[in-house]
Amino acid sequence: MKTALITGATSGIGKSTAYEFAKHGINLILCGRRQDRLSKLQNELNKTVKVHTLCFDVRDKESVFKNIDSLPQEFSAIDILVNNAGNAHGLDPIQTGSLEDWDAMLDINVKGLLYVSKAIIPKMISQKSGHIINIGSIAGKEVYPNGNVYCASKHAVDAINKGMQIDLNQYGIRVGAIHPGLVETEFSNVRFKGDDERADTVYDGFDPLRPEDIADIITFVVTRPYHVNIADLVVFPTAQANSTIVNKNI
Repeated sequence: MKTALITGATSGIGKSTAYEFAKHGINLILCGRRQDRLSKLQNELNKTVKVHTLCFDVRDKESVFKNIDSLPQEFSAIDILVNNAGNAHGLDPIQTGSLEDWDAMLDINVKGLLYVSKAIIPKMISQKSGHIINIGSIAGKEVYPNGNVYCASKHAVDAINKGMQIDLNQYGIRVGAIHPGLVETEFSNVRFKGDDERADTVYDGFDPLRPEDIADIITFVVTRPYHVNIADLVVFPTAQANSTIVNKNI
């Protein structure tokens, strides 16, 4: 039975991936900042698989290493890492962007991913096996108006993913990234700082991806035979052609 660690597991893609993995008998280490949500997930999913929760913010380097080092023996061998924690703050041109927003995006999307990976990769190297899934974005493949620093953070994820593939190849560790387009989650609510009305307009007039769509793809990726590694995957809703073109007439 495999064990997966998922960051950002309390909502959106991370939460849906936890449910999907449980259906496939994968034990879970669920990480997030909201203990109440983690506890609720644990209570629901531990009827199917073994579940352990870790409450920390990926931006906090010391907390990341302390929590991962605290894992009990039965959860110490991590077969799958899903680097899902990430967010967007604001949608402003570079000249009026908020320094706090920039710090939050770079600290979570880039440094947080690195901290968690750094804590887990040695375990995978010692096992000579493992699978790392980095959740990127179409913003890591293109730059769109007012996306500037968010796009930069996701371009960094794309580069880190490729670097991991090269550096970890000798240890038999599979590495791949999934880059979704428009997925209807709490993402836009966070980006627009709780302005639900503005967030809802992002998904008006077309059928966006759902978190469970991406969770299904992640599960497909990690359940391929060992000799198969899906290294880089872009996923759009049918209505989306790129980061700026969305057909709202279908």
